[in-house]
Amino acid sequence: MQDIAPLQSFPPVYNDLTTVMVIGSLPGTVSLAAGEYYAHPRNHFWPIMSALTGKELTSLQYEDRLSEILLRGIGLWDSVRTASRRGSSDANICGHDSNDLGQLLAGLSKLKLLVFNGQTAARFGRQSLPAAPPLDVAVMPSSSPAYTLSLPRKIAAWRLVETYLHPTGPGAPY
Repeated sequence: MQDIAPLQSFPPVYNDLTTVMVIGSLPGTVSLAAGEYYAHPRNHFWPIMSALTGKELTSLQYEDRLSEILLRGIGLWDSVRTASRRGSSDANICGHDSNDLGQLLAGLSKLKLLVFNGQTAARFGRQSLPAAPPLDVAVMPSSSPAYTLSLPRKIAAWRLVETYLHPTGPGAPY
């Protein structure tokens, strides 16, 4: 794959409220072209986040989606910093360089849960974590349309994340 230009992940998305960090593998071609996490219309990420936050996110503009998840304590990043890949399949990732998740963890004082969005994200991401990370770590079913588990079953698995989210609504501290 030496004839393929290396792909680069996006910068992390987080703030001082981040209690849950969702770690993907590497944005797919649609996401890279759009410059947005989970931009493919068939990716289940935003419908999953809608279910977890109780807010319809799929119809919002991208920046508004990010604002909504950040308000609830959810951040985003990828386990792969750079790699070569034909198409969008994680199976085609080669020559990867990992993002430094350990450094990210050290800078997020309220972080309680690191969520890998699929097995590939976990496989690559664990390479840059301390042996015993000082927080909970979970591997969720991939939100990718290539992972054919139904959306309701994905949402059911991802419900674990809800217990780590910031409260919202009248009287909520955030």
